[in-house]
Amino acid sequence: MDLDLRKLRYFVEVAEHRHFGRAAEKLYIAQPVLSRQIRAFEQELDCALLVRTTRSVELTPAGKRLYEEAQGILATVDAAVRRVHDIDRDVRRIVVAFAAGLHVSEAIRAFAAHHPEVETDLVPARWWDPAAPLRDGRAQVGYLRRPFDDSGLRTIPIGHEPKVACMPATHPLARRAELTLADLDGERMLDAPNRRTSSLEEKFELIAAGHGIALIPQSVALAYARPDLVYRTVTDAPKIERCLAVATDRHDSVLRDFLDIATTTLRNAEQPTLP
Repeated sequence: MDLDLRKLRYFVEVAEHRHFGRAAEKLYIAQPVLSRQIRAFEQELDCALLVRTTRSVELTPAGKRLYEEAQGILATVDAAVRRVHDIDRDVRRIVVAFAAGLHVSEAIRAFAAHHPEVETDLVPARWWDPAAPLRDGRAQVGYLRRPFDDSGLRTIPIGHEPKVACMPATHPLARRAELTLADLDGERMLDAPNRRTSSLEEKFELIAAGHGIALIPQSVALAYARPDLVYRTVTDAPKIERCLAVATDRHDSVLRDFLDIATTTLRNAEQPTLP
């Protein structure tokens, strides 16, 4: 079957708003029209995507998977259209994928000082498949954390960062200044494959609600500070490697310049630490 991208975009809006009325307003269409389009989409796919009640709209397991897949599908289509427009307008562009909590802005500023004629864009790298933007063409280079499937990619080490334990502020271990892995024995861990979440926000909500503890990169903890959560360094947890990644078949001279500048800038950047 041919996937109807218009209906897929409609589905994504409903999935994000969990409400037909708000999604219809965002799409500038009537709610009954949106409902019919989603039902037609489910019939075309031959599976239920949504559970509808009088008060809420929830995703089925198939709907959750399609929502995750749709992020990449729609982004890939949008990126392809942008590349076509760039060629038509003679625009040179580098797109950088970045993992949550990692800051690449300083490298982009340094590159822009040398290549003001090249435009730069950013795309987020999903935690469950950080290299996907490099494989599907949405980005030429990524600032990522290992582990990820690096087949067909060239990686440049940038540095390492510690893991920290994220837990509710009311958890008994929250009173400790530092932890070891042994301290976490017997704790319910919200790390894949124990429980996969579709976003960091969802994971943090689950942790705050008392559903478990998660080991996360320190830079993520710094980017998502909130009063009902605490972060404690786990002194003997293996550190996480940060790296730049690029497809091995890319040899553009401007991209090589970006990698050289970004490598130097990011390696020299001061890394913040938890208070």
